[in-house]
Amino acid sequence: MPLEKAAWLTTVLACAIAAVVLLLTGYFGYAATAACVALAAAINLT
Repeated sequence: MPLEKAAWLTTVLACAIAAVVLLLTGYFGYAATAACVALAAAINLT
């Protein structure tokens, strides 16, 4: 796996985990923002 793809995958995973944690703690707006960043970073994995 190229380093660039690994970096984007790490970003996607970190944002996805953050979104889940934020959602579980009741920070819905921040969770949505983290999820959107994860989706935007996932575009670079294709």
